[in-house]
Amino acid sequence: MLGALFFAAALTPTLIPRSYLTQGALAGACFAIGYLAGNLWRWLWHYLELPEPSARLRSSANALVAAGCLIVVIIYLWRAAEWQNSIRAVMKMAPVETAHPLKVCAIAVITFVMLLVLGRLFVLVSRFVAVCTKRVIPRKVANVIGVVIAGLLFWSIANNLLISTAFRALDSSFREFDALFEPERPQPTAPGKTGSLASLVKWKELGRTGRRFIASGPTAAEINAFTGQAAQDPVRVYVGLAGADTAQARARLALDELKRQHGFERANLIVITPTGTGWIDPAAMDTVEYLHHGDVASVAVQYSYLNSPLSLLFQPEYGAEAARALFAEIYGYWTTLPKDRRPKLYLHGLSLGAMNSEKSAELFETIGDPIAGALWSGPPFASRIWSSITANRNPGSPAWLPEFRDGRFVRFMNQNGATVPADAPWGPMRVVYLQYASDAITFFNYRDAFHAPAWMTAPRGPDVSPELRWYPIVTMLQLALDMAVANGTPMGFGHVYAPEHYVDAWVAVTDVHDWSADALARLKSHLGAAARKAAAGNASEDPYDDRGG
Repeated sequence: MLGALFFAAALTPTLIPRSYLTQGALAGACFAIGYLAGNLWRWLWHYLELPEPSARLRSSANALVAAGCLIVVIIYLWRAAEWQNSIRAVMKMAPVETAHPLKVCAIAVITFVMLLVLGRLFVLVSRFVAVCTKRVIPRKVANVIGVVIAGLLFWSIANNLLISTAFRALDSSFREFDALFEPERPQPTAPGKTGSLASLVKWKELGRTGRRFIASGPTAAEINAFTGQAAQDPVRVYVGLAGADTAQARARLALDELKRQHGFERANLIVITPTGTGWIDPAAMDTVEYLHHGDVASVAVQYSYLNSPLSLLFQPEYGAEAARALFAEIYGYWTTLPKDRRPKLYLHGLSLGAMNSEKSAELFETIGDPIAGALWSGPPFASRIWSSITANRNPGSPAWLPEFRDGRFVRFMNQNGATVPADAPWGPMRVVYLQYASDAITFFNYRDAFHAPAWMTAPRGPDVSPELRWYPIVTMLQLALDMAVANGTPMGFGHVYAPEHYVDAWVAVTDVHDWSADALARLKSHLGAAARKAAAGNASEDPYDDRGG
């Protein structure tokens, strides 16, 4: 009964549309968890020696329960396509005609059987240990020891062998992919470019994501052609993992390269913390370079090859050291410059980069000479500052778009902008979080297993299905799966942030005043169309090829 109810609940919608493959695997895992819970309950009932119904009553009750569960499962399978379409509708995706219930059931059965075999193996190991130890200790104590030892054994194998081996294999795979050269992306010839012959950073040591960042982006001519105003070539500095042996050495190399390119002579300087793979969202950087007519310098240091969901799940501390080292080098030199002749200093990060960028600057370090602000997009649920501000939001403001005090220090934005009026006064430092209500990487929480999250209460975000409901344990597993596939949504939903929303965010953070409303609308249309066309191409030279990080 519990397995069937968990299976049915797994068919309901959460944040991201699912394929029949992911839906079947999720439903099978949920059935296994419900089945396990039912077995534990039955074992506890026997263990406590509570009275049991007669065989006849039990048989009749089981038949009624089985029939009821079958009806529930059929109804939920029948409605699965409707529920998936409720998510697709808010994301402006074409509806599906069927949820492939037979395929879902087949995959669920395979998943359940695999987990059942694993569970039965656990029971056999624990019983074997109990049998071996009850010769010298009481039976009940031996049973407990058997379960504990089996648990430790399985955990050790899963964590130290399977997960660590898979982690190393994935890291090696991503490293090899990052080292591949793209024949369509030649080495820069301009001496002012990172990776050129005059650069302190070698082109081959930038890595795939670094070369993509350096080679992409608008030129002064492209910015001038769109705005009709004088423009400069933006300065982009990137140091890959192969650039130096330690995070501190890579940070110093980045500082030296930034000084070589006269980055501190620009009006705006952005310290970027990349995603897990080292990817930097072109939707974020192209927009700010257009808004400031190319008068922008940006600098980043790679710290990992793994994508953000993997890094976040298995090694969330990845990147904090590198982000801290880069900020310390840049900020330390920036504070030595005359205040009237140095650039405004900003922080930026997407996904895991946002969380590590939060950690890069310490309040007591910068309070005497604060930076100008930060734009953090898609902050993961483990982000410390984001979590604290969201938890302490103003009463009545939704968890998916909080308001914090009077909005002088931090504001939240989504597809529809911010709830704080644009002309509301700012303090000395501007912090903006750009987040979508459909981004599971932001809104996942382990506590969702036991109580409904605040972002589910009405009113809901504009990109969240009205059919979404909370179910114990199941909803957390659904969101965990959503987090793994959050980069597969259309641009502007999930964990894929759109240029037009970055425009509004950068206008707020960097205090842009020389663009009219019509000009900003044209820029949003121009960059949005170009980004969606590039992302739809699926070409290896596409800067959006690794979108979401």
